[in-house]
Amino acid sequence: MDNTQLATLSTSRALAVREAAEQQQYLTFTLADEMFAIGILAIREIIEYGHPTEVPMTPPFIRGVINLRGAVVPVVDLAVRFGRPASEVTRRTCIVIIDIAQADGTANQMGIVVDAVSEVLEIPAADIEPPPEFGSRIRIDFISGMGKVGGKFVVMLEVDRILSVEEIAVVAVVNQVAAP
Repeated sequence: MDNTQLATLSTSRALAVREAAEQQQYLTFTLADEMFAIGILAIREIIEYGHPTEVPMTPPFIRGVINLRGAVVPVVDLAVRFGRPASEVTRRTCIVIIDIAQADGTANQMGIVVDAVSEVLEIPAADIEPPPEFGSRIRIDFISGMGKVGGKFVVMLEVDRILSVEEIAVVAVVNQVAAP
């Protein structure tokens, strides 16, 4: 390797270390009395729950779309996405707007409905365990880890895998074909 390549490699490593350090902060929220977390680097904003406009022939986990400063943003009910009953809307229900990284390097905005936002926590890498192994029949690819906070576990979500636009599009097509 020449000096330019070494400098580029060194800069890439420094950026990765800085990103990992920043990624120690997570937004925690509840869904059906369970605590989940998303890295704050993926969070764009948190808004009060409004009634999304329903879109026909979409999967059940898509609540609809909202107008966010002129942009159409799909809203996903994370509880339904996880195979649970739809979240009941309360005073504390809100929509977390996140950025979903795409393979081409762009990012799309998406909203996720959560029962309540808790707080931003710093979870050191030493307090994060790898996702548990349940066997090949249970999907865990959307879990980035299990954070230990106050003697309890927090499920840390990998938003780029759980809410990818490509996956939602595939599910929507499958649901349309499966509908009578």
